[in-house]
Amino acid sequence: MSEQTQRPESGPLAPGRLPKVVDYVMPDDVPHSRARWPLEPTRAALLIHDMQAYFLRIYPAGSELIDGVVARIRALRTRCDELGIPVFYTAQFPHQDVRDRGLQADLWGPGMRPDASETEIVEALRPLGSHEVLRKWRYSAFQRSPLEPMMTARRRDQLIVVGVYAQIGVLLTAADAFMRDVRPFVVADAVADFSADRHRAALEYVGQHCGIVTRANDLLETL
Repeated sequence: MSEQTQRPESGPLAPGRLPKVVDYVMPDDVPHSRARWPLEPTRAALLIHDMQAYFLRIYPAGSELIDGVVARIRALRTRCDELGIPVFYTAQFPHQDVRDRGLQADLWGPGMRPDASETEIVEALRPLGSHEVLRKWRYSAFQRSPLEPMMTARRRDQLIVVGVYAQIGVLLTAADAFMRDVRPFVVADAVADFSADRHRAALEYVGQHCGIVTRANDLLETL
């Protein structure tokens, strides 16, 4: 994908709607992480962030980017299940009262319709019986949700974050985790965004300010 093709996708976003995304090449460079926390399976939880049809439909059909992200998330989820690492999902829900949706309505409109074609988590990642699905209210998965107390109850203070979108919910969840003394690990090739530039910017922020940036294969080897 040429820089010229990608540049329009990095510009200002129109209010009230999600952009259509030109499939981009996954950034192959993982930015430096200032933190040096070791990932410990007995302390970790996995968060699969917003992998619903509504959020993935902005990518072209048969997107190599998203197919790769889904495959890596599935591999990480399988390994976490094998090791007894808790798996959490976030999922927004339709027909949000305007008072609950708040300022998000000004930027993103009313959200998804009550239709399975928008609300369902992508089939390859459908939650299993042992997984917890949390209602998503704001960019950060911690806001107005039981994620933190559920992690505390399971004695977990490390959070692996995967999903969409890297520069919005993934980044804000990682930053919020850091501010709660939960160590975030963002998987560079198991997240996606509106463009390669935005994707890379999210990873750089995490690495410099609030967490560890890693790759799926490295994480699988560690686990």
